Amino acid sequence: MPEPHREDAIGAGHGSGPVVFFLSDSTGITAETLGNTLLTQFPGHAFERHTIPFITTEEEAARVVGAVDRAAAGGSRPIVFSTAVNPAIRSILSRCNGHFMDLLGAHVAQLEHALGTPASGEPGKAHGLGDAVRYQLRMMAVEYAIEHDDGQSIRALERAELILIAPSRCGKTPTTMYLALQHGILAANFPLVDEDFTSRSLPEPLRPFAGKCFGLTSQPLRLSQIRQERRPESTYASLAQCTWELRNAEEMYISNRIPYVNSASMSVEEISATILQKMEA
Repeated sequence: MPEPHREDAIGAGHGSGPVVFFLSDSTGITAETLGNTLLTQFPGHAFERHTIPFITTEEEAARVVGAVDRAAAGGSRPIVFSTAVNPAIRSILSRCNGHFMDLLGAHVAQLEHALGTPASGEPGKAHGLGDAVRYQLRMMAVEYAIEHDDGQSIRALERAELILIAPSRCGKTPTTMYLALQHGILAANFPLVDEDFTSRSLPEPLRPFAGKCFGLTSQPLRLSQIRQERRPESTYASLAQCTWELRNAEEMYISNRIPYVNSASMSVEEISATILQKMEA
Protein backbone atom coordinates (compact mmCIF):
# COMPACT_ATOMS: atom_id res chain seq x y z
CA MET A 1 0.00 0.00 0.00
CA PRO A 2 1.51 3.40 -0.94
CA GLU A 3 2.32 5.79 1.89
CA PRO A 4 -0.06 8.75 2.30
CA HIS A 5 1.17 12.16 1.24
CA ARG A 6 2.33 14.41 4.06
CA GLU A 7 -0.48 16.90 3.36
CA ASP A 8 -3.11 14.23 4.08
CA ALA A 9 -2.18 14.24 7.77
CA ILE A 10 -3.21 17.88 8.13
CA GLY A 11 -6.55 18.31 9.85
CA ALA A 12 -9.49 20.36 8.75
CA GLY A 13 -8.62 23.29 10.93
CA HIS A 14 -10.68 22.51 14.00
CA GLY A 15 -8.03 23.82 16.41
CA SER A 16 -8.56 26.57 18.91
CA GLY A 17 -7.08 29.35 16.80
CA PRO A 18 -6.46 30.47 13.21
CA VAL A 19 -4.75 27.92 10.97
CA VAL A 20 -1.44 29.08 9.50
CA PHE A 21 0.54 27.43 6.70
CA PHE A 22 4.21 28.09 5.95
CA LEU A 23 4.91 26.92 2.40
CA SER A 24 8.23 26.70 0.60
CA ASP A 25 9.99 25.00 -2.29
CA SER A 26 13.05 24.82 -0.02
CA THR A 27 13.48 24.28 3.74
CA GLY A 28 10.66 26.56 4.93
CA ILE A 29 12.95 28.33 7.39
CA THR A 30 12.51 31.73 5.76
CA ALA A 31 8.71 31.34 5.58
CA GLU A 32 8.58 30.38 9.25
CA THR A 33 10.91 33.17 10.33
CA LEU A 34 9.18 35.97 8.43
CA GLY A 35 5.68 34.62 9.02
CA ASN A 36 6.16 34.10 12.74
CA THR A 37 7.67 37.57 13.03
CA LEU A 38 4.46 39.00 11.61
CA LEU A 39 2.30 36.78 13.84
CA THR A 40 4.01 38.06 16.98
CA GLN A 41 2.15 41.33 16.39
CA PHE A 42 -1.08 39.50 17.22
CA PRO A 43 -0.42 37.98 20.67
CA GLY A 44 -4.07 37.33 21.42
CA HIS A 45 -4.29 34.36 19.04
CA ALA A 46 -3.25 30.73 19.54
CA PHE A 47 -2.25 29.79 16.01
CA GLU A 48 -2.39 26.26 14.63
CA ARG A 49 0.80 26.09 12.54
CA HIS A 50 1.68 23.75 9.66
CA THR A 51 4.98 23.90 7.76
CA ILE A 52 5.25 22.21 4.36
CA PRO A 53 8.77 22.47 2.89
CA PHE A 54 10.30 21.13 -0.34
CA ILE A 55 7.30 21.69 -2.60
CA THR A 56 9.32 20.93 -5.72
CA THR A 57 6.78 19.84 -8.35
CA GLU A 58 3.52 21.22 -9.68
CA GLU A 59 1.75 18.03 -8.58
CA GLU A 60 3.03 18.53 -5.04
CA ALA A 61 1.90 22.17 -5.11
CA ALA A 62 -1.59 21.07 -6.17
CA ARG A 63 -1.78 18.64 -3.25
CA VAL A 64 -0.75 21.41 -0.86
CA VAL A 65 -3.51 23.63 -2.26
CA GLY A 66 -5.92 20.78 -1.53
CA ALA A 67 -4.71 20.62 2.08
CA VAL A 68 -5.20 24.37 2.52
CA ASP A 69 -8.64 24.20 0.94
CA ARG A 70 -9.68 21.36 3.28
CA ALA A 71 -8.61 23.44 6.24
CA ALA A 72 -10.63 26.37 4.87
CA ALA A 73 -13.71 24.15 4.52
CA GLY A 74 -13.53 23.30 8.21
CA GLY A 75 -13.68 26.88 9.40
CA SER A 76 -12.24 30.27 8.56
CA ARG A 77 -9.79 30.71 5.70
CA PRO A 78 -6.23 29.85 6.74
CA ILE A 79 -3.36 32.30 6.68
CA VAL A 80 -0.76 31.18 4.14
CA PHE A 81 2.83 32.43 4.09
CA SER A 82 4.79 31.39 1.02
CA THR A 83 8.43 31.80 0.07
CA ALA A 84 8.24 29.69 -3.10
CA VAL A 85 10.78 30.97 -5.61
CA ASN A 86 9.79 28.88 -8.62
CA PRO A 87 7.19 30.92 -10.57
CA ALA A 88 5.08 27.89 -11.57
CA ILE A 89 4.96 26.56 -8.00
CA ARG A 90 4.17 30.03 -6.68
CA SER A 91 1.34 30.48 -9.17
CA ILE A 92 -0.34 27.22 -8.17
CA LEU A 93 -0.01 27.88 -4.45
CA SER A 94 -1.55 31.34 -4.86
CA ARG A 95 -4.83 29.73 -5.99
CA CYS A 96 -5.51 28.21 -2.57
CA ASN A 97 -8.55 29.27 -0.58
CA GLY A 98 -6.48 31.03 2.07
CA HIS A 99 -5.22 34.49 2.81
CA PHE A 100 -2.15 34.03 0.60
CA MET A 101 0.90 36.14 1.41
CA ASP A 102 3.77 35.89 -1.04
CA LEU A 103 6.76 36.92 1.02
CA LEU A 104 9.23 36.91 -1.88
CA GLY A 105 7.46 37.33 -5.19
CA ALA A 106 6.94 41.10 -5.25
CA HIS A 107 10.46 41.73 -3.97
CA VAL A 108 11.99 39.44 -6.58
CA ALA A 109 10.23 41.44 -9.29
CA GLN A 110 11.54 44.69 -7.80
CA LEU A 111 15.08 43.32 -7.74
CA GLU A 112 14.80 42.13 -11.33
CA HIS A 113 13.85 45.67 -12.30
CA ALA A 114 16.61 47.26 -10.19
CA LEU A 115 19.34 44.91 -11.42
CA GLY A 116 18.13 44.53 -14.98
CA THR A 117 18.57 40.78 -14.63
CA PRO A 118 15.99 38.00 -14.34
CA ALA A 119 15.98 35.96 -11.14
CA SER A 120 17.23 32.38 -11.37
CA GLY A 121 14.04 30.91 -9.90
CA GLU A 122 16.14 28.26 -8.15
CA PRO A 123 14.97 27.33 -4.63
CA GLY A 124 17.30 26.53 -1.75
CA LYS A 125 19.76 29.40 -2.13
CA ALA A 126 19.21 30.88 1.33
CA HIS A 127 19.44 27.69 3.40
CA GLY A 128 21.08 25.23 1.04
CA LEU A 129 24.80 24.83 0.46
CA GLY A 130 24.76 28.05 -1.56
CA ASP A 131 28.16 29.63 -0.99
CA ALA A 132 30.19 26.49 -0.24
CA VAL A 133 33.01 28.44 1.41
CA ARG A 134 30.69 30.27 3.81
CA TYR A 135 28.84 27.03 4.57
CA GLN A 136 32.09 25.28 5.43
CA LEU A 137 33.12 28.16 7.69
CA ARG A 138 29.84 27.88 9.58
CA MET A 139 30.30 24.14 10.06
CA MET A 140 33.86 24.70 11.33
CA ALA A 141 32.50 27.30 13.75
CA VAL A 142 29.93 24.80 15.06
CA GLU A 143 32.66 22.21 15.64
CA TYR A 144 34.72 24.82 17.48
CA ALA A 145 31.76 25.80 19.67
CA ILE A 146 31.10 22.17 20.57
CA GLU A 147 34.74 21.55 21.50
CA HIS A 148 34.90 24.72 23.59
CA ASP A 149 31.51 24.42 25.27
CA ASP A 150 31.44 25.10 29.01
CA GLY A 151 35.22 25.25 29.32
CA GLN A 152 35.72 21.66 28.12
CA SER A 153 38.79 22.69 26.16
CA ILE A 154 41.19 25.64 26.25
CA ARG A 155 43.00 24.47 23.13
CA ALA A 156 43.35 27.10 20.41
CA LEU A 157 41.62 29.84 22.37
CA GLU A 158 43.73 32.28 20.37
CA ARG A 159 41.53 31.39 17.37
CA ALA A 160 38.35 32.43 19.16
CA GLU A 161 36.60 35.55 17.93
CA LEU A 162 34.45 35.56 21.06
CA ILE A 163 34.72 33.99 24.52
CA LEU A 164 31.41 34.09 26.36
CA ILE A 165 31.65 33.97 30.17
CA ALA A 166 28.87 33.75 32.75
CA PRO A 167 27.61 31.91 35.80
CA SER A 168 26.00 28.55 35.09
CA ARG A 169 22.65 28.54 33.22
CA CYS A 170 22.77 32.11 31.93
CA GLY A 171 22.57 31.05 28.28
CA LYS A 172 26.18 30.58 27.21
CA THR A 173 25.77 27.39 25.19
CA PRO A 174 22.73 28.27 23.05
CA THR A 175 24.22 31.69 22.31
CA THR A 176 27.59 30.39 21.15
CA MET A 177 25.90 27.68 19.08
CA TYR A 178 23.59 30.22 17.44
CA LEU A 179 26.49 32.56 16.65
CA ALA A 180 28.42 29.67 15.13
CA LEU A 181 25.59 28.23 13.05
CA GLN A 182 24.04 31.48 11.86
CA HIS A 183 27.07 33.76 11.61
CA GLY A 184 30.12 31.50 11.46
CA ILE A 185 31.61 33.09 14.60
CA LEU A 186 34.36 31.07 16.32
CA ALA A 187 32.87 31.26 19.80
CA ALA A 188 33.97 29.54 23.01
CA ASN A 189 32.17 29.71 26.32
CA PHE A 190 33.60 29.41 29.81
CA PRO A 191 31.75 28.98 33.11
CA LEU A 192 32.51 31.16 36.10
CA VAL A 193 32.91 29.28 39.40
CA ASP A 194 33.11 30.21 43.09
CA GLU A 195 36.83 30.99 43.07
CA ASP A 196 36.30 33.41 40.18
CA PHE A 197 33.50 35.16 42.05
CA THR A 198 35.65 35.43 45.18
CA SER A 199 38.70 36.83 43.41
CA ARG A 200 36.69 38.82 40.84
CA SER A 201 39.49 38.09 38.41
CA LEU A 202 39.13 36.50 35.02
CA PRO A 203 39.83 32.75 35.01
CA GLU A 204 43.55 32.33 34.39
CA PRO A 205 43.27 30.67 30.93
CA LEU A 206 41.25 33.65 29.70
CA ARG A 207 43.47 36.47 30.91
CA PRO A 208 45.53 36.69 27.70
CA PHE A 209 42.26 36.97 25.77
CA ALA A 210 40.37 39.52 27.86
CA GLY A 211 39.67 41.60 24.76
CA LYS A 212 37.66 38.73 23.28
CA CYS A 213 35.54 38.16 26.37
CA PHE A 214 31.86 39.04 26.70
CA GLY A 215 29.77 38.45 29.81
CA LEU A 216 26.22 37.36 30.45
CA THR A 217 24.23 38.03 33.58
CA SER A 218 20.62 37.42 34.60
CA GLN A 219 18.02 38.19 37.24
CA PRO A 220 18.48 36.21 40.50
CA LEU A 221 14.91 34.90 40.63
CA ARG A 222 14.93 33.87 36.99
CA LEU A 223 18.28 32.11 37.36
CA SER A 224 17.09 30.33 40.51
CA GLN A 225 13.99 29.06 38.70
CA ILE A 226 16.08 27.68 35.83
CA ARG A 227 18.52 25.98 38.20
CA GLN A 228 15.69 24.48 40.25
CA GLU A 229 14.70 22.50 37.18
CA ARG A 230 18.18 21.01 37.07
CA ARG A 231 18.95 20.56 40.77
CA PRO A 232 15.82 21.08 42.89
CA GLU A 233 16.27 22.36 46.46
CA SER A 234 20.08 22.59 46.11
CA THR A 235 22.40 25.35 47.27
CA TYR A 236 23.32 25.75 43.60
CA ALA A 237 19.72 26.71 42.82
CA SER A 238 19.03 28.82 45.89
CA LEU A 239 18.09 32.45 45.46
CA ALA A 240 20.91 33.50 47.81
CA GLN A 241 23.53 31.65 45.76
CA CYS A 242 22.22 33.04 42.46
CA THR A 243 22.17 36.57 43.86
CA TRP A 244 25.75 36.24 45.13
CA GLU A 245 27.07 34.83 41.85
CA LEU A 246 25.37 37.42 39.66
CA ARG A 247 26.47 40.35 41.83
CA ASN A 248 30.09 39.21 41.80
CA ALA A 249 30.02 38.37 38.10
CA GLU A 250 28.86 41.90 37.24
CA GLU A 251 31.55 43.39 39.47
CA MET A 252 34.11 41.18 37.70
CA TYR A 253 32.91 42.38 34.29
CA ILE A 254 33.11 46.02 35.33
CA SER A 255 36.54 45.77 36.97
CA ASN A 256 37.99 43.93 33.95
CA ARG A 257 36.20 46.14 31.39
CA ILE A 258 34.29 43.18 29.97
CA PRO A 259 31.11 44.19 28.10
CA TYR A 260 28.06 42.26 29.24
CA VAL A 261 24.32 41.96 28.80
CA ASN A 262 21.47 40.76 31.00
CA SER A 263 20.01 37.69 29.28
CA ALA A 264 17.03 37.18 31.62
CA SER A 265 14.37 38.54 29.27
CA MET A 266 16.17 38.24 25.93
CA SER A 267 15.95 35.57 23.26
CA VAL A 268 19.07 33.90 21.90
CA GLU A 269 18.64 35.95 18.73
CA GLU A 270 18.51 39.20 20.71
CA ILE A 271 21.53 38.27 22.85
CA SER A 272 23.50 37.37 19.72
CA ALA A 273 22.56 40.57 17.90
CA THR A 274 23.64 42.64 20.93
CA ILE A 275 26.97 40.82 21.09
CA LEU A 276 27.60 41.30 17.37
CA GLN A 277 26.75 44.97 17.63
CA LYS A 278 29.20 45.49 20.50
CA MET A 279 31.89 43.43 18.74
CA GLU A 280 31.68 45.74 15.74
CA ALA A 281 31.64 48.93 17.80
